[in-house]
Amino acid sequence: MASVNKVILVGNCGRDPEIRYLPSGQAVANVSVATSSRRKDKNSGEMIEDTQWHRVTFYDRLAEIAGEYVKKGRPIYVEGRLKYGKYTDQAGVEKNTVDIIATELQLLGGREGMGGGDEGGGSYSRPAAAPRAPAPAPRQAPAAAPARQSSGFDDMDDDIPF
Repeated sequence: MASVNKVILVGNCGRDPEIRYLPSGQAVANVSVATSSRRKDKNSGEMIEDTQWHRVTFYDRLAEIAGEYVKKGRPIYVEGRLKYGKYTDQAGVEKNTVDIIATELQLLGGREGMGGGDEGGGSYSRPAAAPRAPAPAPRQAPAAAPARQSSGFDDMDDDIPF
């Protein structure tokens, strides 16, 4: 049986990305992303906002793109997978970690500080190194329709029962 480990987040960056390079030259960027949900308290009737913080790690070209364009407070869309880990802190206590290893990044909102207008941000994925190309412009219809070739179905009835 196949398995799936997929995470999709839409949230705001809590800090600017921290970029570092491994000895192999591989770029790694870490950022925290906040997601919020709202619910109504049963007792008081007040709206309560619950914010969750997620650690997101980008690798290779996606890390370089995140380092250049992702900024604190900026809304982003991230796709990736969960990775669980453990480490021992300075006091000798073992701690559990949960990271999201990003495979796609989309910048949301306007292009503040990017020299553009109010269009939406770019979309990036791993391993592709460049943003997705814009959709091609619609083609104009040809001036004259070519002669129709027989497909072998011309003699069939048009009484389709559905």
